[in-house]
Amino acid sequence: MNFYIYILYSPRFDKFYIGHSEDPWRRIEEHNSGKLHKYTSDYRPWVLSSVFKIEGTRGDAGKVEKFIKKQKSRNLILKLIDPGFVPGGSLAQLHRVPHVRD
Repeated sequence: MNFYIYILYSPRFDKFYIGHSEDPWRRIEEHNSGKLHKYTSDYRPWVLSSVFKIEGTRGDAGKVEKFIKKQKSRNLILKLIDPGFVPGGSLAQLHRVPHVRD
């Protein structure tokens, strides 16, 4: 099973959200419908900024998500959404996925 780290952006509020899922394209629909997550429902609508496939398990995806969030760095998120940026170091296991379904 594949797991993904995804980055959502709220243009209306200039906010980012990082999550992990087996299906980030389904998750953005859920975030925009407001069914699941209190934080994201406050900042709708969301657009999918980046998707990364992660090598490993759901637990590995959760650890990477937590690592990114712990950095509390908008600059890191801006680097991650830059198509020319190649993650390294603690994020080397991320592989950019073109999100052609949006």
